Amino acid sequence: MAAPTHAESRAADSSSATPEASTRVTRKDQLELAREDVKNLVSEKFCHPIIVRLAWHDSGTYDKVDSGLEIAVNLLQPIADKYKDVSYADLYQMASVTAIEMAGGPHIPLRYGRKDAPGTESPISIGRLPSAAPPWQDGASGPAEHLHNIFGRMGFSDQEHVVLAGGQTLGRCHPERSGFGKPVTKYTEHGPGKPGGSPWTPDWLTFNNNYYKKVKAQDDPDLVVLETDDVLFKEPGFRPFADKYEQDQDAFFKDYTAAHIKLSELGVEWQGQPFTLEPEEQTPGPKVEAKLENLQVSEE
Repeated sequence: MAAPTHAESRAADSSSATPEASTRVTRKDQLELAREDVKNLVSEKFCHPIIVRLAWHDSGTYDKVDSGLEIAVNLLQPIADKYKDVSYADLYQMASVTAIEMAGGPHIPLRYGRKDAPGTESPISIGRLPSAAPPWQDGASGPAEHLHNIFGRMGFSDQEHVVLAGGQTLGRCHPERSGFGKPVTKYTEHGPGKPGGSPWTPDWLTFNNNYYKKVKAQDDPDLVVLETDDVLFKEPGFRPFADKYEQDQDAFFKDYTAAHIKLSELGVEWQGQPFTLEPEEQTPGPKVEAKLENLQVSEE
């Protein structure tokens, strides 16, 4: 695994990154204030999915060919500029769990006080996250072997991989970025955000267990099911967990919380004694309706 969390490699790729970034030391009071700004950003831009995706990729490996991640970096950069006493590593990870909770998901008590990477290059080689379809970059013969290889290398069990996959209940596939999904569906033709793309679920800004329900049913041509989704209900090592989470949202939330924390701490070096943030009472966000098509919001 990487020595430090390598979030700063991404920030350094952005036009507004500065040399001081790798020396940031997070103060709890500043991270709490930054959380309020993140909540305002997510409420205004409906950018939950891409903020979560940025944190996932930060935890596994950041690849410059991961199209779309620069959107999340740029959305968060003004907050990074405002709060100099918050590391990029802490900001990206805090934003992800804030977005999940705002989307109706569980409170995830991450630990903070993470060091940024020391320079502009990622300490992990790129291209180490799962592919969605062949050719599999690890030479696997199929999606099950590929997923075993990728998540096993990171120290995750079949159960942990399957529960993390459920996070795809948020967001869409954009064919112009990934090559997967449709240009537009009945669920995305009016946004919110830039219209287009194929979601995994009809309610793609809500964090729930509908990902498993829809992947299992495969009864809606306007929902995307990738090979790495489909295999969850076919591979004997995956299916018991996929069935469990399809039937029990509380179990999904509980196990997702644990797996997300583990993912977020891959290779972390701490600045000192780690700390957590207290959960906040969530207020209902604005209702997402088709008429929001003209909002200027995130593309994810």
